[in-house]
Amino acid sequence: MPRRYDPDRRRRLIDAAIRVVGRDGIAGLSHRSVAAEADVPLGSTTYHFATLEELMVAALRQVNENFARVLAERLPDQGDGGDLAGDLADALGAWLSGDRTGVELEYELYLAALRRPALRPVAAEWTEDAAALLARRTDPVTARALLALMDGICLQVLLTGGSYDAEYARTALARLIP
Repeated sequence: MPRRYDPDRRRRLIDAAIRVVGRDGIAGLSHRSVAAEADVPLGSTTYHFATLEELMVAALRQVNENFARVLAERLPDQGDGGDLAGDLADALGAWLSGDRTGVELEYELYLAALRRPALRPVAAEWTEDAAALLARRTDPVTARALLALMDGICLQVLLTGGSYDAEYARTALARLIP
């Protein structure tokens, strides 16, 4: 039987890995679980991703892109500053308002970098890119502080199962903006 050309297979494997981690956590991630989720032969996963770390790096990049897209949409490039705290609070609200599986997954992969050195450069890259996006509206030190606060707010909402309070977020973020 001839090989079937499947240009989207790599992306489908990444999507499957994201679904597996979202459902079963990182502990449930294996080449076998991803192949089953993507409905492809096991050899496809090892062909595209020799190690699970490679697959996790690709998954972390993809979920980072999702939040970066939300942040870019909600954070217009305004030289006068505008309502930066409000824009960031809106971005967090948009990120946390839908299915939280993606947000949980992002943080699970992000925190996995503590134990998996292969993920650290991706986590650092995301932090630098997000800080650079924020620095278009404020100074670099404030941008990093805002990013840290946003991470903290997200983690608190996720860990407590609470609802997102946009007014609290806006007020807290505004306190960091000169």
